[in-house]
Amino acid sequence: MARTHGHGNPNWTRDETILALDLYFDLNGKIPSGSDERIKALSEVLRRFPYHAEASRKESFRNSDGVAFKLQNLRQVATGKGLGNVSETDRAVWLEFGASPDATKSLANLIRAGVAASQASEPVREDVEFVEGRVITELHTRREREPKLREQLLSSRHARNKLFCEMCGAPPPSANSALREAHFEVHHIVPLSSTSTGTRTTRLSDLALLCANCHRLLHRAIAVEKRWITVAEGKSVCGV
Repeated sequence: MARTHGHGNPNWTRDETILALDLYFDLNGKIPSGSDERIKALSEVLRRFPYHAEASRKESFRNSDGVAFKLQNLRQVATGKGLGNVSETDRAVWLEFGASPDATKSLANLIRAGVAASQASEPVREDVEFVEGRVITELHTRREREPKLREQLLSSRHARNKLFCEMCGAPPPSANSALREAHFEVHHIVPLSSTSTGTRTTRLSDLALLCANCHRLLHRAIAVEKRWITVAEGKSVCGV
């Protein structure tokens, strides 16, 4: 097998390694060469990752041979056979998903959806990352910022006279209608990892209305605890 000549490329992230593991499962552990169309397809996805824009200009970045090598690394972790230079990320992802091909597939589909969504909009800059990974965090945040979704939820709360934060209970601080609405953000009650495709239809019952402060606190708690936290649980976890 040819060398990847990948010196200087960024380390594989958790998101990327999950995609590689998903392909490893699809291949039943039989690793083809870098000329295989499935290997090439994954290489193309990896080169479109939103936070690898500069590195992806290099021909060596996540090229087909490099993807095939990564699959060899995963086979080494899984079976003890294959290349020996496995990373801590390889081991951690295998420990988490090695016995769960279905969970791997579900998360991999979400990551692909996040990569696809990143092609149509500017990257989301957040200092909080969900346990699912950076790409899914960006997809989740884009959905929560969908203007029509927020408008519909605010209209529904207005009609029911329930314009308050569902976590801390605080009403809007201003009588000005524009400023009152600016106080609130939309939060998905159901985590994106619960869907296998990343293209779920969102209903208003899937959403919570939170003030900006509680929304950020809840996202931070999810990242710190490395698990999904409900709005009700967030009240005690975040001390509000």
